[in-house]
Amino acid sequence: MYFGETAINLDAKGRLAIPMRYRDAIQAASDGRMVLTYSAFDSGALYLYPEKEWQRVRDEVTGLSTFNPAHRSLQRKLVGSASTVEPDTNGRIQLPQTLRQVAGLEKRVVLLGMGNRFEIWNETILNQKRIEEERSLDEAASEEMSRLVL
Repeated sequence: MYFGETAINLDAKGRLAIPMRYRDAIQAASDGRMVLTYSAFDSGALYLYPEKEWQRVRDEVTGLSTFNPAHRSLQRKLVGSASTVEPDTNGRIQLPQTLRQVAGLEKRVVLLGMGNRFEIWNETILNQKRIEEERSLDEAASEEMSRLVL
């Protein structure tokens, strides 16, 4: 299970160094193989899955009926744009240029551990999103959220 937030600088080649605290868990979960794709719901972010978790997600998404335009859109966004990545000997993964450009990832990014996957965010966009979410959290809170004891 992945959790926590790490601010990271991409190098000049668009590589992201996976923090040391995650490397053993990623190796154990998927022999270091991961899949990078667009965020299903947010612009300015990418999803990074260990390969085995990605296979589950991929199968669910591709199992959706292609007669529904929203299903086709999600399939294109997640499955059609996915790229396999593996850390190099220094623990860095290459973020493909097309994914970086569409997500607006530049030098400063934030890696969020989100349980079974990571999210990679443009730092500025994430900070803006947090401000917006904080302003609207009371209004947007669901019934399930209101029952949480935090």
